[in-house]
Amino acid sequence: MDPTIAATLGGAVGLVIGAVAVLAGRWSERSYADAPLPEDPPLPRGVGDVLSVLRSIAIVVDTSDAVVTSSAPAVTYGLVRRGELVHSEMRHLARQVRRDGVIREAELDLARGPSPDASVVMRVRVAPLGVSHILLLAEDHTHARRVEEVRRDFVANVSHELKTPVGGIALLAEAVLDAKDDPEAVARFAQRIQVESTRLGRLVQEIVDLSRLQVADTLHEPQLVELSAVVAEAVDRVRVAAEAKQIEVSAVAPEVRVFGDPDLLVTAVANLLTNAVNYSDASTRVGVGLRRVGETVEVAVTDQGQGIPGTEQERIFERFYRVDAARSRATGGTGLGLAIVKHICANHGGEVTVWSEEGRGSTFTMRLPVAVEPATDDTPAGTADDGVPAGTRGESTA
Repeated sequence: MDPTIAATLGGAVGLVIGAVAVLAGRWSERSYADAPLPEDPPLPRGVGDVLSVLRSIAIVVDTSDAVVTSSAPAVTYGLVRRGELVHSEMRHLARQVRRDGVIREAELDLARGPSPDASVVMRVRVAPLGVSHILLLAEDHTHARRVEEVRRDFVANVSHELKTPVGGIALLAEAVLDAKDDPEAVARFAQRIQVESTRLGRLVQEIVDLSRLQVADTLHEPQLVELSAVVAEAVDRVRVAAEAKQIEVSAVAPEVRVFGDPDLLVTAVANLLTNAVNYSDASTRVGVGLRRVGETVEVAVTDQGQGIPGTEQERIFERFYRVDAARSRATGGTGLGLAIVKHICANHGGEVTVWSEEGRGSTFTMRLPVAVEPATDDTPAGTADDGVPAGTRGESTA
């Protein structure tokens, strides 16, 4: 055979064999792609029933991190969406446990929704579940974290506030020793020591009162309290301070009863009146009014002071917060009075609010549930709203 013909035939045969090999390879790949992938084995029996009774948020994912099952709160908290884990931090923990089988725990700050300011603190425990699944248990520790932050801030604030009078007393005591041969200087320094010690005693007492109120969420053995007597005693407590500034304190207090602690209620009203007197100019008026509105009773304290800026009104019920720190220290204020009022109202099932405009004074209003008593022949079926001093209906007396 001619060598040229033989070479041509050999090349043609090679091309045919190569084409057949390529087609066979592609057919093999297609057959492999069309073949069903091995599925993860089903969850062990009874897992769903166990997860449904757990207090923790429960999520089970498979080898591809897809959510196989989850408890309802997982969706509510935004941890699971459309069958997937939302947060990469939780997916990372699941993959680590899948890789080495070691149980892991972590506390994660997770976004809750699109807003970066909305977050939730989750204590997460991740463990293998069978051969192909991972179990994630999460508990909301947001409240516990906030309580711890509040406690830490409270301790820091108390330490700071106590340093001022304690340091003042120490310095004044040194001054007395240095001026022991000057009777007038000793008397002057002794008077200052008395002022600082009184302030220190007031601060310690208010810290104790506030701590007790925070521990007790509700009142134990509440009594039937006549609020007109509460208002009268509170007015009597501030009378000396008011007369020193020639401030007239007027009260409109018809008989209305609530269930509660009479001493705490007197403390709350007296704190509001003390603030009103301290932050009012001389020769002005402070009014306290009491009226029933439906099933609640309102105790409103109004002054003709300088008022509170709108940007400050949301913070005035925080502990140790002062709108005017210099003036507060000059009047002996501790920054705890309004925080105590807030907790007393909350413990009585009520609230305290503020209305104020700069230059027009302020009105603080306590709202408490009215005591429901059996009707008698001498008790009218309904009680109309009672009058209050000017400014307690949402306006200042300025």
